[in-house]
Amino acid sequence: MITSTFLAPWSMDAIQAGAQPGPAVKDHRFSVMIWTLKSRGSFEQNLERVAKAGYRYVELIGESLRWSDAETAHMLARMDALGISVDATSGLVPGFADPAATATYPEKLKEFAQAAQRVRCKRLILFSGKRVQGMSDQDHQRVSIETLKRAADVLEQTGTNAVLEPIDRLENPPIWMDTVEQAFEIVEAVASPRIKVLYDLYHEQRTHGNLIEKLQKNIHSVGLIHVADVPGRHEPGTGEIHYANIYRKLGELKYDGMIAMEFYPTGEIVESLRGARLEASQAIQLRR
Repeated sequence: MITSTFLAPWSMDAIQAGAQPGPAVKDHRFSVMIWTLKSRGSFEQNLERVAKAGYRYVELIGESLRWSDAETAHMLARMDALGISVDATSGLVPGFADPAATATYPEKLKEFAQAAQRVRCKRLILFSGKRVQGMSDQDHQRVSIETLKRAADVLEQTGTNAVLEPIDRLENPPIWMDTVEQAFEIVEAVASPRIKVLYDLYHEQRTHGNLIEKLQKNIHSVGLIHVADVPGRHEPGTGEIHYANIYRKLGELKYDGMIAMEFYPTGEIVESLRGARLEASQAIQLRR
């Protein structure tokens, strides 16, 4: 996958450089955040569904951190057979906006990166952590920038990339970073090609909105996009987000990063995932 002498780090060519061979799919930019399917079957069952729906990638929330060596080998063999790779994972507990974690964050990040590499994953999803009582937004941002500048050195050493994910406070009331605008400011200040923003359209719409304008202004800092509709976190077309317009804008902006489906399917899983992928791919290609 991506190395320290990397291809353009957020391009599909770079991500696919280490992917295992599998069934041909016309557009390889799409992934599935597999935790959204866990109530509908086992991890392996859902891997099969993702592959059947035409995807080559899944994203994790740290599931692999709990696997034994034998379980890891088994899951990798199963993913290889299905032509599936892990394109991103979360799971690092310290938040980068917490001053109490600043000193130990680089070492924790290094351990996390090495653990992710056990499943051949070289993109990490990072969170700010909780707001610290008595700290201003400015202080949280300052700590975030200082911590992530040190983290960038670790990412370079390990050949790993990271994306910062804001979470809306309806879902996570104590979180500090809850909008992509904060994330974009931090990424600009850190100024590392290894660190970009995870633009989760579901989280941003719930409490802030104005999705397309933020894409237009900051597309150069977007490293990953997550898709689900509002309300309910279901597939596009079930709620208020006009995904056709968003996809067309991504095509117009020549966005070439990953797009991950992170929704609860309302119907048959394979059909829902396949439909979401095809709709996105066709709308993006129309504007290229």
